[in-house]
Amino acid sequence: TRLGTPHRSRRQRIKGRTVARKKKHPDHENHERWLVSYADFITLLFAFFVVMFASSQTDKGKQQQMQESVKKAMTESKFSATLVGILGGTPDENGKGNAMLKGPGGTKADTTPIQQPPQVVELTPALDILKKELNSEIESGAMEVHLTGRGLVVSLQQAAFFPSGDDGVAPETHEAIGKVVKTVGSLPNPIRLEGHTDSRPIRNKRFQSNWELSAARAISMMELLSEKFGIPQTRMAIGGYADTVPVAANDTEQGRARNRRVDIVILSAKGLLDQPGQ
Repeated sequence: TRLGTPHRSRRQRIKGRTVARKKKHPDHENHERWLVSYADFITLLFAFFVVMFASSQTDKGKQQQMQESVKKAMTESKFSATLVGILGGTPDENGKGNAMLKGPGGTKADTTPIQQPPQVVELTPALDILKKELNSEIESGAMEVHLTGRGLVVSLQQAAFFPSGDDGVAPETHEAIGKVVKTVGSLPNPIRLEGHTDSRPIRNKRFQSNWELSAARAISMMELLSEKFGIPQTRMAIGGYADTVPVAANDTEQGRARNRRVDIVILSAKGLLDQPGQ
């Protein structure tokens, strides 16, 4: 600039026009970015429910066949020996394995066999067969047969199968019990024998309470099924419930008669969940 010329302002004159410097505007912020994450979450949630629905529709027959095949493969001696040879562990009966130790202290590996859960099968076919085989006993009121969530229940009424106040199974009822064993004896499902009484208290020389009587009747039934019909005791369990699980009101004789019973329960998969150790 020449002396005496005033200093130019920030605005510059270009070809007779005054042009102002443009300010840079900040980038526009996107307030809808959360929709991307939300859409991904909904997609994953939908996929989860599709998988759960598909799993619930699995064919039971195919699932049972798969379980049998896996169990057979795992119990084959050659397969087990090969696994031991590859993974190590204590020697088997063929001398394979490297007696590998585990843990900081060098403790030997635990060779205790893992107890496999008992097998169960669908009980609806057995229900249909029992209703036909026990038609006369059901009509006379000596037995009741029904299917519940716990399993297949065969109720033996006390009036027909046990003397009053006693735990001995009447010999003339063995034939009817044999019909039950014929149908369910070959099934792999575990069996529970449950004794029940009515609400009237009992007290005699042998039984001091309804608890003792109900448990004793369940034990007597277990011994009969084991000794006479060959059902392994390891497959059975007993329970005495006294008058705590009635199936009818105890204010009438007819109701009390229905409550005095021993239930043979062939357990379903759901019923197994209520068992100790399951």
